[in-house]
Amino acid sequence: MKRSVFFLSDRTGITAETLGHSLLTQFEGVEFQKTTLPFLDSIEKAHQAVKRINQAAADDGVKPLLFSTLLNTSMREIIDTSEGLLFDFFDVFISPLEMELGMRSAHAVGRSHGMGIYSDYKARIDAVNFALGSDDGSTLRDYPDAEVILIGVSRSGKTPTSLYLALQYGIRAANYPITEDDLEHPGLPKPLKSYHDRLFGLTIAPERLQQIRSERRPDSAYASLKQCRYEVRAAEAMFRAENIPFVDTSAVSIEEIATTLLHQTGLKRRLYG
Repeated sequence: MKRSVFFLSDRTGITAETLGHSLLTQFEGVEFQKTTLPFLDSIEKAHQAVKRINQAAADDGVKPLLFSTLLNTSMREIIDTSEGLLFDFFDVFISPLEMELGMRSAHAVGRSHGMGIYSDYKARIDAVNFALGSDDGSTLRDYPDAEVILIGVSRSGKTPTSLYLALQYGIRAANYPITEDDLEHPGLPKPLKSYHDRLFGLTIAPERLQQIRSERRPDSAYASLKQCRYEVRAAEAMFRAENIPFVDTSAVSIEEIATTLLHQTGLKRRLYG
């Protein structure tokens, strides 16, 4: 089964995509053809969106599914004339919130993913720059400012997790690769000893690690299953000996890794407006 899906927004469409995707994952066996229509900020754009929606309805023979975070009433009314089935997230949630809080909402676009308060936005960008600057142990001078330092063998997920924590939550996350040289000596690598309370380990199944490394360096000793097993086993032994919390990244998403880290370390999520 195929079904056309449109995510509609005055701004980036990220909220509509995120909420809509969460709902659609509950329906297996359906191939969703997804289209995001962001920045619908004029009557002309709204009518163009209706044309695309109606064309999809004609091609598919069924109503496209429309996930909307449009705030402008005129725009929403135009979209509502289309042949799609509209799911308006703000319409569902804003009215009950207004009643409970006893006040009208601002109906201002771009609050979730715009720049919002500039100081908040800058803090998030600074965290991203921090993650990039201290990626893969490239420099240790910023470690005193790190809120968390991810450690693990090469290709265990340190870089994407660091960047996700920075971009989503404004957390200053560094990461350090545990090398074979580090594993030949007992205890923590010397650069990490002063930061024990900020360390968080990532591990991975050797078979999965071999697959990832083989994509980068096929038929190399670095990617051999023997080498992967040795490094993972030794790194996990280090984590346990040093009482460092860690999570297995083999079959979990970056979002789940980050949430587990926040839960176990007590670091606070920073949600920026």
